[in-house]
Amino acid sequence: MVFFMPCFRKIDRPGSVFRLWQGLVILLLAILLPFVTLASDKGYIEIESVNLKQSAEGYLIDVEAEIVLNKTLQEALEKGVELFFVTRFSVMKPRWFWWDEEVARSKERIGLSYHALTRQYRLIHHTQLQGFATLTDALHALGSQYDIPVEEHVSLRQGEEHVATLQIWLDVSRLSKPFQLEWFDSQDWNLSSRKKVWEIRFPPLSDEINEEIDD
Repeated sequence: MVFFMPCFRKIDRPGSVFRLWQGLVILLLAILLPFVTLASDKGYIEIESVNLKQSAEGYLIDVEAEIVLNKTLQEALEKGVELFFVTRFSVMKPRWFWWDEEVARSKERIGLSYHALTRQYRLIHHTQLQGFATLTDALHALGSQYDIPVEEHVSLRQGEEHVATLQIWLDVSRLSKPFQLEWFDSQDWNLSSRKKVWEIRFPPLSDEINEEIDD
């Protein structure tokens, strides 16, 4: 006669659950990491905040954006190609009977270059020149623009509703002809933020503006 002795194994449930979650996290990171790397390789411009304020001279805007260059743009920069970035802010007055009217605007163009002799990255804005030891520092300064004057085409009336837009992009029209031709064949030179659109009343409140454009 054959007898069978039951054998019971104690299962460490907390440890098993932890190992299961740990495995799921590692699997998720393995899936997402290629997409994060790909987005970084492509480069991007993301507007993080904008603040429209009033001064004695008129309206001013502060813009915070994250700017990342792809490998093609970095190589062109290191070879001596100057890159120009445009920040355009516009205030439109809606009209039901015709096209919307632009009542105020601001357009800034800043050049980014690299000098191999001094190993410095430089930002050129009008006649002002800033030098940076790293590309990261230069891009951070490029994305942080303050006290940009807003030109009013007509007097902005208090209490009226308007539509504001903001966008930042690489100005390929300022590149030399060979690079402009390359732009038609490659998306690497197409670097732009999404256009931010939000409703605004004058005089604006800074906190309300930042909440309106928050994604």
